Amino acid sequence: MTKAFAQFEKIARSSKHIGDRSASEFRSIHPFDERNIHPEIVRVSLKLFDNGHYSQATFEAFKYLDVTVKSLSKINDSGQNLMMSAFSDKNTKIKLTNMSDQSELDEQNGYRFIFAGSMSAIRNPRGHEINVDPIDRCLDHLSMASVLLRRLEERKYP
Repeated sequence: MTKAFAQFEKIARSSKHIGDRSASEFRSIHPFDERNIHPEIVRVSLKLFDNGHYSQATFEAFKYLDVTVKSLSKINDSGQNLMMSAFSDKNTKIKLTNMSDQSELDEQNGYRFIFAGSMSAIRNPRGHEINVDPIDRCLDHLSMASVLLRRLEERKYP
């Protein structure tokens, strides 16, 4: 199956319910609403996304995440190094859990690597190279950034 045919099939399958909704209802459903994108991500990425600048929308979302962690942790660094320091199990600046048992320590450490990895694997390539992301990859990245921001909002400290 060719890529063009796969895209056509996806559009055709999703259009079978178009007649079930009024035209105004159909237009009002934005992918950000379907994915429950975090309001701050919407603020920094929506215009870029709507104009088809998917890589830039992703970059801005993760740049916002980086700035948020920097502000909370008071660490003057960025990217992977910032995340590894801010969520470290020694001299922890941002506690996502109480870190009172092994499970909570493991969760803290796991998120430490997820935050750090997202900076290296998602943010950095879009900040240093010319990327052209497809819409679905952008939405996946924005969903991930939303998960991480929501987890930050649930933190125990500070």
